[in-house]
Amino acid sequence: MKKLFSLRHWRSTFSLIYKLITSRRVALWEKLLFLIPVAVYWISPDIMPFIPVDDIAFTMIIAEAFASRMAKKYNITRT
Repeated sequence: MKKLFSLRHWRSTFSLIYKLITSRRVALWEKLLFLIPVAVYWISPDIMPFIPVDDIAFTMIIAEAFASRMAKKYNITRT
């Protein structure tokens, strides 16, 4: 829980996401599994009115899940 409030952790997570999105090893459909839900939520958050999650919080939750799963699958380390 403590790492979720660490700026170092989030810098590392978003750095890893950048590596994953720009990597040729990661399949396009897997990249889209991250990009499409985040883009849809940021563009039209009112589609899901019964989910009281802020845009940034939603992005951070999805980012953490995506980064962890893809880093394990493709053996890419955090910086």
